[in-house]
Amino acid sequence: MPSNKSLRFHTRVIHAAQSPENWDGATIAPISQTASHLHPTAENLSSTFGGKTTDHIYMRLTNPTNRVLEEKMSLLEGGKGAVAMSSGMAAITNACMALLRAGDEFVCGNSLFMSTYVLFANVFKKYGITAQLVESTDLEALESAINDKTRFIYLETIGNPKLDVPDLARAAEIAHNHGLPLLVDNTLATPYLCRPLEMGADVVIHSTTKFLSGHGDATGGIVIDGGNFNWNKERYPDFQPFIDRKGPLAYLDKVWREHHINFGTTQAPLHSYLTMIGLDTLAIRMERYTQNAMQVANFLKERPELTWINYPGLEESPSHQTAVKQFDGKGFGGVIAFGLRDQKTCFKFIDNLQLIYHLANLGDCKSLVIHPYSSQYLSFPEDTRQELSITSDLIRMSVGIEASEDICEDLARSLDSLS
Repeated sequence: MPSNKSLRFHTRVIHAAQSPENWDGATIAPISQTASHLHPTAENLSSTFGGKTTDHIYMRLTNPTNRVLEEKMSLLEGGKGAVAMSSGMAAITNACMALLRAGDEFVCGNSLFMSTYVLFANVFKKYGITAQLVESTDLEALESAINDKTRFIYLETIGNPKLDVPDLARAAEIAHNHGLPLLVDNTLATPYLCRPLEMGADVVIHSTTKFLSGHGDATGGIVIDGGNFNWNKERYPDFQPFIDRKGPLAYLDKVWREHHINFGTTQAPLHSYLTMIGLDTLAIRMERYTQNAMQVANFLKERPELTWINYPGLEESPSHQTAVKQFDGKGFGGVIAFGLRDQKTCFKFIDNLQLIYHLANLGDCKSLVIHPYSSQYLSFPEDTRQELSITSDLIRMSVGIEASEDICEDLARSLDSLS
């Protein structure tokens, strides 16, 4: 078979990490549902514990099914290695904790998934770690927030649910000028739209639960290491043992050895298996998501019931030009944000939908909506909700792969009911 790099994305997403010759001819990686693995000799197990072999020992450490997903995602993102985990939040937590100690700081965009915000602003604070939140697209503010205690910069490719798109290449340049790595949550874009490592980022994180899986049937997360960052002794003195052990993959080794296996954030092999089945159709699903979302956004912006709409594909979006450059004409993602008159109107709109599902997820084959203000962000103080652009009139819609006409007709029926 041609090398992975010579294959186009639509082919690579199907054939990357395929190894039927090692799977008794199976064309889907088998589910290795076993807690531990037999070793032929005491010497072999000792060598594996010592890192001299890559044999499997115990599911909390590694698993054959999970390893195939790791290899596949590393190839799709252009990384040098990956660790699959039990959820997107497990991946975010481990990716950040591997770089942090008490008293440290990091800079991040303020357009963050709800649980990411809670982790950064509240949980880390209890351990003496400070997240410096700035406007995600304000690169001057991003750079101004850096100080001697800063350990990394963190951004989302497409903010959830604000849908702003930061310039990753410029953010990476700023980070590297200060000797810092750039970590990017690429969940909403996926490697179909954007590969942050190719733009200078150092670490990519995904909630595989969303678009990568695409069927609402499996949770998971993954951390992918670009393997190019120089972990200098002055700013990262705790990295030396990992550098000695794994060289360019020191960071990934630290994530895995120091946090993942000790926090017990193991990915269930069944969920890796389901995620890989979903990945086979990622390219064609992303084509459909983005086409449908563009059509739905154009439909919605003409509806008088809406007080505002935001989608990176619309020319009036503040992030449109950055999205055009960064996503290389492949689309603008599958999530739309829009406003209705007030919370009561939002509730009536949701309750009158017939086709579109109301649930707390996104990136599914099905179209989904949620009122974030009264659900995911219900417990947030009002000033925090305003800071994160979570207003009482906001509807977040994840556009599915149904016929766009049917999606728009369902939206129209519900919007008509508001008059």
